[in-house]
Amino acid sequence: MNTFKLAWKNVLRNRRRSLVTILITTVGCTSILVASGFALNTYEALREGAAREFGHITIAGKNYFERDEETPMQYGIDDYRQLAATLGRDEHVRRVLPRVSLSGLISNGDKSVIFLGLGADLAAEADVRGQFLNIEEGTLTNPGAALPSVLLGTELAKSLNAHPGSGLTLLATTISGGINAVDVQVAGIVSTGWREVDKRLVYTDVDAAQHLLMSPRISTLSVYLDNTERAPEVYEHLSAGDASHAYKPWWEQAFYYHSVRGLYNRIFGLLGLIIAALVFFSVANTLAMAVVERTREIGTLRALGALPGEIVAQFLREGALIGIVGAVAGTLIAGAAVLALPHLGLEMPPPPGRSVGYPLLVNASLALYLITDALIITLCAAAAWFVSRKAAKKPIVEALSHV
Repeated sequence: MNTFKLAWKNVLRNRRRSLVTILITTVGCTSILVASGFALNTYEALREGAAREFGHITIAGKNYFERDEETPMQYGIDDYRQLAATLGRDEHVRRVLPRVSLSGLISNGDKSVIFLGLGADLAAEADVRGQFLNIEEGTLTNPGAALPSVLLGTELAKSLNAHPGSGLTLLATTISGGINAVDVQVAGIVSTGWREVDKRLVYTDVDAAQHLLMSPRISTLSVYLDNTERAPEVYEHLSAGDASHAYKPWWEQAFYYHSVRGLYNRIFGLLGLIIAALVFFSVANTLAMAVVERTREIGTLRALGALPGEIVAQFLREGALIGIVGAVAGTLIAGAAVLALPHLGLEMPPPPGRSVGYPLLVNASLALYLITDALIITLCAAAAWFVSRKAAKKPIVEALSHV
C-alpha cells in the first residue's frame, strides 16, 4: 500500500482530533501570511511615499548633505537647467524636478507664523506626490492672479484663517543676510497626512522662491525614475559620472521608513514565533496521543521486522500530511483575503503623528507563501519526529505489553 495513503488513513483514525489540529495549522498559516502581507504592504507604501517625497535620487551641491548652510543657498546648484536636461536623457528617468528649500515667516497682516517652504513646479509636485499630497480646497495654481500662488498645509491655513484667494506675505532671509518679503495669494489648501508638517508647510513656485531669497540657484534636483527597483542601479550610474555634485538615494533620507520597518520586523517576527510554537505543540499533542494509542501496534510492527527509523518515518509522513492540508487551506484563505480586502474599504486608524488613516490591504508574495508553507510542513514533521522517536525505540516486549 502507498505509504502516504496509509499515513492519511492513520490521520483519519481520529477524525475530530485530526480536524482540530488541521484547523489550528490552517489558522497559524493564515495568520502568518496575512500579518506578513500586511507588513509587506506597509513597507511598500512607506517606500513609495519616501521615494515620492524626496525623489528616487536627490542631487545637490557638493557639500549640501555634509554641512549646514550658513546662508541660504550656500550649497545650491547654479547650472540646474543644463544638469536637468542631461539627467533627462537617461532612459529610466521619468522626471527631474528643481526644488528650493526656504523658511521664514508667513503673515496675514495680523498674525505671523514660522513656515517651512518648498519652491517647486506645483503641478508636477502634485503629480509625483500622488495620494501623499491631497488638495483639500482650491486648486494648484491661480493662472490669472497678479500675485504668485502658494499652497498651504491644512493646519497652517487654520492658524492663519486663510482660504483659497486669501492674500499673505512671505518673509525670509536672503543670500546676502537681508530680509525680503513677497506678497502671495493662496491657491489651495493641501494635506500631507502629517499634522506637524501641515502646521508649517508652504508650497510656492520656483521663481517666487528664488525671488524671495534673491538667488538664481536651487537647493536640489529630485530625480524620479520609472521604477523604484531601479534606483540603486541608476544611482550608481549617475553618481559615478558626476563628481561636481552630491547624490543621495531615497533610502538614505527615509528615516521613518527604516524605523517602522525595524519595529514591524520585531513585532511580526515575535508573532510568527508564537504562532509557530502553537502549531508545533498542537501537532505534537495530537501525534503524542496517537503514539500512545498505537504503542502495541508499534510493538507488533517491530516484531515483524520494522526498523525504528521506518516507524518514525511513518509518523513523519502523518505530520507532514497534516501540515500540507493546513498549509494549503491557510494559503487559500490568505489569498482570498488579499483579493477581498481592496473591495471591503476597511481603514486602519491614523498612526502616531499622522492625521489620516490608510487602507487595510495585504500584499501577496510567492516567496513568502512558499517559505511559510514549507515552514508549516516542516514544523508538523518535526513535531511528529519529536513525539515518535522514543516510542519507536521502545523494547518490543514492553511495547506489546503496553496497556
